[in-house]
Amino acid sequence: MHGTHTSAHTPGGASPQPSLQPTPSHTVGPFYGYALPFPGGGDVAPTGHGETVTVHGHVYDGSGAPVPDALIELWQAAPDGDLGGAPGSMRRDPVDGGHLGRNGVDFTGFARVPTDADGHWAARTLKPGARPGHAPYISVCVFARGLLHHLFTRVYFPEDTRAHAEDPLLASLDAGRRETLVATAERAATGSYRFDIRLQGEKETVFLDFH
Repeated sequence: MHGTHTSAHTPGGASPQPSLQPTPSHTVGPFYGYALPFPGGGDVAPTGHGETVTVHGHVYDGSGAPVPDALIELWQAAPDGDLGGAPGSMRRDPVDGGHLGRNGVDFTGFARVPTDADGHWAARTLKPGARPGHAPYISVCVFARGLLHHLFTRVYFPEDTRAHAEDPLLASLDAGRRETLVATAERAATGSYRFDIRLQGEKETVFLDFH
């Protein structure tokens, strides 16, 4: 907890005694775009894998303007439903220990990508397998300026409509809210899905509250 110093005069000319007042959480700022991304952060699928799909979209603020300095994290199961990922798949520079990117062989189940000047982000991955009682989905974490706390949501896939009816989260939402969690398959690009994230306003994305 950070604080600001204030002082008060005391009787008899004694020295002022500083006191600390609590301050709110810091705003998540654009510095995340410099400190956290790493080379190949959106390359979740192994290099050259024949079933690679692209999931991409834009982040918009409450007025519909793109957010150019947001950070998106994706977490997902492998195609067989396994959540183990591939710890140790990150290559590092032997001199300074810096990140060189993934090894290009293992499926990691994790992506971290910044948005560009147009608020756009993209990741290349494999479609997740279904978990018991849930339709296949990718978990999403959003960091952006103006957010005191990061936001959580999910990406579901449009072809899994039968499983959507049995998913407890999707089943709890009305049709209008449900569609904010389902990506759109792009006809012009096979294996490409569009998923825009709207932080506020019309068609605001459904965000999850974890306790």
